[in-house]
Amino acid sequence: ANAELNGMKHVEFEVGASEDVIPRWKEQGIEADVIVVDPPRKGCDPRLLETILEMKPERVVYVSCNPSTLARDLRMLEDGGYSTVEVTPVDMFPHTVHVESVAVLVRD
Repeated sequence: ANAELNGMKHVEFEVGASEDVIPRWKEQGIEADVIVVDPPRKGCDPRLLETILEMKPERVVYVSCNPSTLARDLRMLEDGGYSTVEVTPVDMFPHTVHVESVAVLVRD
């Protein structure tokens, strides 16, 4: 509903565990220009990263609460043909040690 209110007509949203949703998209032949993931602290399931690499979206946006798993997963995506163009820290929880990071990758 919010997308419609903002005039976004060529966008689809699906809520669920990305390691379940994105492989299903691939099986259905769905192509994505951009994939956004926001995994738990443990990072992305390796099968999910493999599926993203197979789908070859132009961009991947990775939201992370754990710098270690972000670095690990970015390395896998970079080894698979993506370049990290930006990583931005976001202080979602002021006055705590917790910082979210948003990484943007583009396909080489």
